[in-house]
Amino acid sequence: MDGLLDPNINPTTEKESSAVRPILIGIVIVGVIVGVLALILRSEQKKPAPPPAYAANLKFSDLQTSAAQNFVGATVSYIDGTITNTGDKTVTHAVVQITFKDELGQTAQREENAIRVLRTGGPYDEAVDLTAAPLAPGQSDKFRLTFENISAQWNHAYPDLQITQVGLK
Repeated sequence: MDGLLDPNINPTTEKESSAVRPILIGIVIVGVIVGVLALILRSEQKKPAPPPAYAANLKFSDLQTSAAQNFVGATVSYIDGTITNTGDKTVTHAVVQITFKDELGQTAQREENAIRVLRTGGPYDEAVDLTAAPLAPGQSDKFRLTFENISAQWNHAYPDLQITQVGLK
């Protein structure tokens, strides 16, 4: 009868300790998996590719920014300027990376656009790809970069322009 009246402490203690062990093991496993994933994703970040060698022969000048509303009422922003080919080959394609900075000089937005030269001949200027109007050696031409949306954090200074691709003939 002593066994029926005296509570047995051991079964309750064993159940509590056995329930905590799987929870702790699960937390440790999840922590290890998160740590491994963080290391893998961190090491796979792409390093920026160096600009193509011929990019040094393409010079930007006379940069101007402007904005206009399109027919839907949205604001479209432009960067116009002049591009000069100082090299000895004809450029048939070029892509530029545009980096907009914020007030602290940090990147607010980064985009890549193909350079499109301006052609007149109608009621307005038309921006055409360099494949349709190649840039010969020693030639300068007006270009336009178009942006549907620019970050509100942009400091409105001229963005950094860097050529990332060049097609030659």
